[in-house]
Amino acid sequence: MNMNSTFFPTTTRAPRQWHVLDAKDQPLGRLATRAAELLRGKHKPTFTPYLDEGDFVVVLNAALVKLTGNKIEQKTAFSHSAHPGGLRLIPYKRLLAEHPEKAITRAVSGMLCKNTMRAKMLTRLKVYRDATHPHSAQQPQIKVPA
Repeated sequence: MNMNSTFFPTTTRAPRQWHVLDAKDQPLGRLATRAAELLRGKHKPTFTPYLDEGDFVVVLNAALVKLTGNKIEQKTAFSHSAHPGGLRLIPYKRLLAEHPEKAITRAVSGMLCKNTMRAKMLTRLKVYRDATHPHSAQQPQIKVPA
């Protein structure tokens, strides 16, 4: 390889790894940024913005994730069907009680790049309400968000 040339990766060189994040008592935003970084592959030295080189992420204990400040009372999940009267606002207090997996997935989705790669990256995000998961055969690495 010529020393004056720039290296442009064309395919993923390393196999995708599996990471486990424990959401117990973690702030939702901190957990989501760590998961988005792993899904996008920004932790790898060969990170390239236009390639999908990210890893698999398993989030455990989604029901125990925390919101800081008054967000548990004030924050709402917004969605609209694009039809008249299609506005749907769900308070995060109810969302975390009924579907904590959706709350984490929404937070991670909002932190990924807004293009066609986002849907592919989100298929590698696995969120579970409690501490059990069916991915032990992949021998995931245990990670705790900093």
